[in-house]
Amino acid sequence: MKERTLIIIKPDALQRNLLGEIISRFEKKGLKIIGFKMMELGDVLLEEHYAHHKDKSFFAGLKRFMKSSPVILTVLEGPNIIKSVRLIVGPTRGYEADAGSIRGDFSMSAQYNIVHASDSLENAEIEIRRFFAPGELFDYPKVDFEWIYSEEEIK
Repeated sequence: MKERTLIIIKPDALQRNLLGEIISRFEKKGLKIIGFKMMELGDVLLEEHYAHHKDKSFFAGLKRFMKSSPVILTVLEGPNIIKSVRLIVGPTRGYEADAGSIRGDFSMSAQYNIVHASDSLENAEIEIRRFFAPGELFDYPKVDFEWIYSEEEIK
């Protein structure tokens, strides 16, 4: 089954030169990159994406942070994608994340936490549509899938 998720590589990761390290972790796990772009996020997109935080005390600071630098948006595809990516990324608060996860290795903050990762398949689809047009996502054969997943897992 083709499952997808959205990853936002945040300004702190770009400023700290962590882009290659982060993408490498997803690739080494065997996840397929089907969309990738850099953009600056404006108020409208941020208020839509973080609507669930709009009334929280940290929202203004979160918006300032997310507008402080361009971000990298990527769509990943693979079986059990949400669970796999959430394990690679680690919990929201970097100081609670296990060593070996992206946040565990590179973050001590709840806000400056390196990446955003969709928390469910439903939210992933909404988030992907928010940031990517259909023509910006690519379907192509990934030759190493047969060495990463069993035949049943990639159907």
